[in-house]
Amino acid sequence: MTQNLDKLPTESFKRITIDSSQAEKISKPSLSFWQDAWLRIRKNKAAIVSMVLLVLIIVMAFLGPVLSPHDAEKQTITHANLPPKVQGIEKLGFMDGVGVVGGKEMDLYERKKVDEYYWFGTDGLGRDMFSRLWEGTQISLFIAFVAAFIDLVVGVIYGGISGYYGGRVDDAMQRVVEILIGIPNLIVVILMILVMKPGITAIIIAITLTGWIGMSRIVRGQILKFKNQEFVLASRTLGASNNRIIAKHLIPNILGVIIINTMFTIPGAIFFEAFLSFIGLGLQPPAASLGTLINDGFRLLEFQPYILLYPSLVLSLLMVAFNLLGDGLRDAFDPKMKD
Repeated sequence: MTQNLDKLPTESFKRITIDSSQAEKISKPSLSFWQDAWLRIRKNKAAIVSMVLLVLIIVMAFLGPVLSPHDAEKQTITHANLPPKVQGIEKLGFMDGVGVVGGKEMDLYERKKVDEYYWFGTDGLGRDMFSRLWEGTQISLFIAFVAAFIDLVVGVIYGGISGYYGGRVDDAMQRVVEILIGIPNLIVVILMILVMKPGITAIIIAITLTGWIGMSRIVRGQILKFKNQEFVLASRTLGASNNRIIAKHLIPNILGVIIINTMFTIPGAIFFEAFLSFIGLGLQPPAASLGTLINDGFRLLEFQPYILLYPSLVLSLLMVAFNLLGDGLRDAFDPKMKD
């Protein structure tokens, strides 16, 4: 054994020296919290597709009425109940203006001598469904985003104060929450409509009266979790005020949870508005929203299914996309989901 060691070349035992300045060098670039979250959400294909789909729907909600050659509110009785017809696509055998009258298929555009194209058809009053669909989507999104914003502001402030100060303040504020959470939303909406005229304002107020409760309870729980940790105690020891501790230390640490909960609040508000308009407690004709359009299409499902198809499809896409994006954000912001 000793003889074999003597025969080993001396080059095999050269001393390896390490530069002390490179000993603790980080090989990968340093990432902020938002950069790290973005890298993780990029790996979630469903979230990325949902994000692109939401952007397209929001853009079309504003550009759709502009792109259409027909006004959403214009009534042309001679053009009533026309099926969809798109120039160029009509040669492929669908969206060609063919409808059923008396059990026979025929080109209703030729029968009514209509030279124009209605991409999503017309309703019983001759109004363009393409323009009405995107105007209705615009109103539904507006109601949902405003309601979610109010829920966000009220819920974060209420839950933050309740959780941070604790004690009697927390007890009193939580009793109010328990009373409100026991009142069904539909009863609140009916009471609001009895007091106010049915419309956008009444729906927004009805949704936000109790919609902020879920956000406040989540924020309260997170504040209770973080408020006694070392960085908060150190900040308080250095003389930071309560408002500064909440705004600079606690809220940034729970921002991810707030964003995730907001992303789940928006589709809930969209669906609730559609439900109210569908049962006649929301927007009233001739105003258009996804709920009112679905209600109109439901009545004519047997004869004109396209009136129900397009608003239902947009509503479904919005619900699925927001929920998938919310799931992706939850995985991206949750530290337990790190690779």
